[in-house]
Amino acid sequence: MTAITAPSGHLIDDGPLTRYHRRLIAACSGGPFLDGYLLSIVGVALAGASAELGLGSAELGLAGAASLVGLFLGSLLLGPITDRIGRKMMYTVDLLAMVVASAACLFISDGFQLILLRFVVGLAVGADYPIATALLTEWMPKRRRGAIIGWLSTIWLVGAIVAYLVGFLLSTVFGPESWRWMLASGAVFGLIVMLLRFGAHESPRWLVAKGRFDEARDALSKALERNVTIEEVHALVRTDEPESKAGFGSLLKAPFLKRTLFCGLTWMCIALPQFALFTYGPIILAQFGLAHGGAEETLGQIVLNLGFLIGTLPALRWVETLGRRPLMIWTFVAAAVFLLPLGLWPEGPSWFVMVFFFLFTVASGAGTILVFIYPNELFPTSVRASAVGLATAISRIGAAIGTYMVPLSLSGLGTGPTMMIGVGLTLLGLAISIAWAEETRNKSLTSLTTKILTTVKG
Repeated sequence: MTAITAPSGHLIDDGPLTRYHRRLIAACSGGPFLDGYLLSIVGVALAGASAELGLGSAELGLAGAASLVGLFLGSLLLGPITDRIGRKMMYTVDLLAMVVASAACLFISDGFQLILLRFVVGLAVGADYPIATALLTEWMPKRRRGAIIGWLSTIWLVGAIVAYLVGFLLSTVFGPESWRWMLASGAVFGLIVMLLRFGAHESPRWLVAKGRFDEARDALSKALERNVTIEEVHALVRTDEPESKAGFGSLLKAPFLKRTLFCGLTWMCIALPQFALFTYGPIILAQFGLAHGGAEETLGQIVLNLGFLIGTLPALRWVETLGRRPLMIWTFVAAAVFLLPLGLWPEGPSWFVMVFFFLFTVASGAGTILVFIYPNELFPTSVRASAVGLATAISRIGAAIGTYMVPLSLSGLGTGPTMMIGVGLTLLGLAISIAWAEETRNKSLTSLTTKILTTVKG
C-alpha cells in the first residue's frame, strides 16, 4: 500500500464508501434477514409440527414463544459481552449458533426438543441485533449512516416475507410433513451469510476505545486500502472521553437514562402493534373472504408484511433528508390517524377496513427503520451494543404483552376498543418522541456523545 496524505476531516465519518463498506453492509444485512426469516418461518411450521408431535396447547404456546424469550435474553445478556470482548468474535459465534440450531430441527422427535431449539435460535437472533448494528454503525460515513442502518429493518421484513413464501411453497408441495424442512431451511441462508462475514475486521472505534491503536490502524489500512496515520486513528474516539463501564448499570442512571427510555419505549410502541398484526393478521383478513388456516393464511401474512416493507422504502431517503426526529414524529401521527377510523367504525365495509389497515402498516413500516438507528447513534462506543440490547429487550417485553393481550381484548372488549388501545399506544409513542427525540442526522458519533459524556465527567 502506498502512503497517501491524510484527508481533512474524520477518517470514517467524513470518508467515502469503499468496497469493504459495501461488503460489510451485505454481511451485516444477512443477520436481520435471518432474524426475520427464522422468527417468521415458525408460524408456518407449527401447524404441521403440532400434528406430528402431538403438542398440547401449552407446548404449542411455548414453541411459539420460545424464540421471543431467547431473543429477549440474547439481546439483554450478550450486548454487554459484545462491548467487552469485541464485535468481530460475537459476530461469528451467534451466526454459527443460528445455523446449528436450525439444521438440528431436522431431527426433532418431541416437543421439548422443538422448544429448546427455537429458544437457541431466538438467543442467537437477540445477540445479532446489538452485534451487527454496532459493527456497521461504527464503520459507516455519517452522511449515509442513517439510511444504511435503517436498511437493516427493511431487510428484516424481506426475510419475513421470504420465510412465508418458502413456507407456502413447501406446504403446497409437501403438505404438513414439510415443517422440519421449513425450520431447517434457515441453515442454508445462514451458511451464505457466514461466507459473507469471513474477512470482517473489528470495529476500529472499539479497538481505539480499548487502547489497541495498532490493531485499529491495521484494520483501517486494509479496509480503506491505504496507509492510515496514527493521528487519524486517535481521532476516531476522543482520547479525553471518560470510560463508560459496559453494562446496563450505566444505562439506567443519569445521563443515559432518558436516552435509554426513549429508545426502548418508542421501539415498544412501534413493535407491539406490528407483532400483534404478524400474529393475528390472518384472523382479521378472514373477514374479507380469506379462509383462515393453510396456504391462504400464509398469503395473508405476506400481504401484511408487504405493507410494512413498502413503508420502509421512502423512509430510507427521508431519514437523510428530513431527519430522524421529524420522521419519528410524523410516522406516529400517521399511524394514529390511519388506525383511528378502524376504532371508530369497526363494522365498516371490507374495502374500508383493508385500506386503513394497509395505510397503517405503511406508516408503521416507515417508523421501523429508526429502531436500530437511534440506539446506535445516541450512545458511546463503550456501551453501544449494551444500549441496543437493552432497547431490544424493552421492545420485546411490550411485544410479548401485546401478543398475549390482543385476543383477550378482542373477546372481552371488542374490535373497536382494541383498535382504540392501539391508537393510544401510537399517541404515547408520539408524546415520547416530541419530548425526547433528538436530531442526529449528518452528525459524527463522537459529537453526539460529547455533551452526555461531559456530563458524566462533571
